[in-house]
Amino acid sequence: MTLTKKRILILAIVILAGIILGRLAVRAVMNLMLGGSLFGGNFL
Repeated sequence: MTLTKKRILILAIVILAGIILGRLAVRAVMNLMLGGSLFGGNFL
């Protein structure tokens, strides 16, 4: 595997992880503001 392919692969993984974590962070903030639970269930 060449260095360029390895760089592109690592970059794609980092971007994907960033998108997933970013969406989760937005959901967490919205749920805190709206008073809901993060994973859709009622814990009480």
